[in-house]
Amino acid sequence: MTNRLQNKIALVTGATSNIGRAIATALAAEGARVIVSGRDADRGAQVIAEIREAGGHADFVRADLTGDPSASAGLAADALALTGGRLDILVNNAGVYPLHSTADAGDDLFDLVYGVNVKAPFHLVQALVPALAASHGVILNLGSWVARLAVPSSPLYSSSKAAMEALTRAWSSELGPRGIRVVGVSPGVIRPLGSDPEAPHRSDTLMADAPTGRAGEAADIAAASVYLVSDDASFVHGTTLDVDGGRANVAVSAERDAA
Repeated sequence: MTNRLQNKIALVTGATSNIGRAIATALAAEGARVIVSGRDADRGAQVIAEIREAGGHADFVRADLTGDPSASAGLAADALALTGGRLDILVNNAGVYPLHSTADAGDDLFDLVYGVNVKAPFHLVQALVPALAASHGVILNLGSWVARLAVPSSPLYSSSKAAMEALTRAWSSELGPRGIRVVGVSPGVIRPLGSDPEAPHRSDTLMADAPTGRAGEAADIAAASVYLVSDDASFVHGTTLDVDGGRANVAVSAERDAA
């Protein structure tokens, strides 16, 4: 590691599993002090232990980010209380992905998906803008390849992630003059953290038409996230980086399978 984030303080939501956990551990490995947040205190303790055993610095703050403004404001207050009011990096990773169709999506599901995936990060940014402006900080939003490449299921999820990509651009324009850099990362299909990268997995089928022909790893998203929140990306503003094996942007000929 290069200690690119030495002396930085980061808050990662949804950091107790898979992509969020990988991002949190990667930021800590680069020198950041990480505030790990999630709903499950036991899993949070495991992430904290992993980071500390590797020589990193981390604390856990439990939060259930439903979209209620008070939940986001409470997480912001609790995190800043631990850090003396300072925050350099915010990673909006927490999200839900319930399978559904338009026909079976009721108001409760609509409110759940948009509450967790859009309202919660919106209100968290609202609460943390003063601290991030003071540190000339960075906001990293998690998008998804399905925000731009249509799939025949879960339209609420797809549209919620499209909303986060739009917020990335809007916030970059709005908050950039205040010294806050806003960027996004758009993962493709990612294997569960800890799965064998050499063994076939059902997630690979969704990536069969990508140049890679396989699903990604949580570490792939974490590596891109480290770059985006570091000073190496200081001239990157308002964009969402596709880390999806080329799935959303590259058409692969059927000749590949015959070659």
